[in-house]
Amino acid sequence: MGVKNKDKPFILTLSKWIIWGGLIGVFVGSTTAFLLTTNDFLGETREHHSWVIYFLPLAGVLLGYIYMKYGKNAGNDSAKGNNLVIEAVHGKAKVVRRMGPIVYLGTFLTVLFGGSTGREGAAIQMGGSIAETVNQYFKVSLLDTKILLMSGISAGFGAAFGTPITGAIFGMEMTALGKMKFEALVPCLVASFVGHYITESAWGVEHETFTIHTVPETSLTVFGVVILLSITFSLLSVFYCQLRHGIQSFSEKYFKKNHMIRAFVGGSLIIALTLILGTEEYNGRSLDMLEQSFEEDVPPFAFLAKLVFTAVTLGSGFVGGEAIPLFFMGATLGNSLSTFIDLPLSFLAGLGLVATFAGGANTPIAAFLLSIEMFGGEGIEFFFVACLTSYIFSGHHGLWPSQTIYEPKSRLYNLASGDSIGTIEKKKK
Repeated sequence: MGVKNKDKPFILTLSKWIIWGGLIGVFVGSTTAFLLTTNDFLGETREHHSWVIYFLPLAGVLLGYIYMKYGKNAGNDSAKGNNLVIEAVHGKAKVVRRMGPIVYLGTFLTVLFGGSTGREGAAIQMGGSIAETVNQYFKVSLLDTKILLMSGISAGFGAAFGTPITGAIFGMEMTALGKMKFEALVPCLVASFVGHYITESAWGVEHETFTIHTVPETSLTVFGVVILLSITFSLLSVFYCQLRHGIQSFSEKYFKKNHMIRAFVGGSLIIALTLILGTEEYNGRSLDMLEQSFEEDVPPFAFLAKLVFTAVTLGSGFVGGEAIPLFFMGATLGNSLSTFIDLPLSFLAGLGLVATFAGGANTPIAAFLLSIEMFGGEGIEFFFVACLTSYIFSGHHGLWPSQTIYEPKSRLYNLASGDSIGTIEKKKK
């Protein structure tokens, strides 16, 4: 019996989503594998040749020149980074296809010369760049264009961290607060899983692992402590976001959006901070101390040092990502709090990692799924409460000012729907 005519459009659309999502996943997975492998090599190179950090200001000048010369197209500015991808999903802008290669080069420069950054921003922007290429090549409709851009985000995040389920939801949850476009679930899921398996299986890239050795027994007391800690982690995310955006706004205004001068000054500040602290632990991605925070004590104010290093690096125009720095801040703060709180060290580090990310990214469901994929489902009830608590108490702040608020997090905030996080922050000032 043949397919009924009324079912053909559904089957055709579903087939296109699967094909396009798979295609995006293949390319994003391959480019992300290149990103992770190259970042590892450059990070090790800097560790063995610490003097290269003194060239960070010059690397900033080069990076600024590239963005000013080649980063703009038809009024769309690649320097907006993830915000441009979010605006494109909402139909307010268009992704510049060369954004991906530019942000990769910028990330390599930042990591090699000692800027404090992550990687998911580069992966997401490459995902958006590849998705836009697919959109134009296949002349995709406007509605499907937005869906495929979400798929690019999903593929980038899933491949960058080895968390395909988280990546699928992240692509739908990242763009707006209070609304998820479940119509995009199929292509986002396909793109994220394909991207993940291309990165790991086809290219053999290994991701970091974090182990929670002991989880406390369930009790009202422990839940109460988890809620209080999650509020603390949410405030940490707000502090970082405000400082990072403040530095960006000030430097753009003071230097008249000259990205070359901004990055030169920012790079000089990073050198000064490194010399003052007498350590390079907070340059680059700081993965060693992040992993250490799950196993043994780390410096008590490591979270604050990383916060300042990252805010200066990204606020002055360098690029990369903010998820790993947020992971670091939350995990090391949780580690430090283990001195005062009678809960397992690795559990507190994991709680801080996930809750700080949930508050900064405004993606509580993706953050919760991240805890499951990263920690193997250990302490699932605590992480669920932590993600929701951090999300609510972080208010309407976040990493990406272009996130649209379809529904306020709570009626207590008394905000109108439809504004972006950036607009609300400006109104408060």
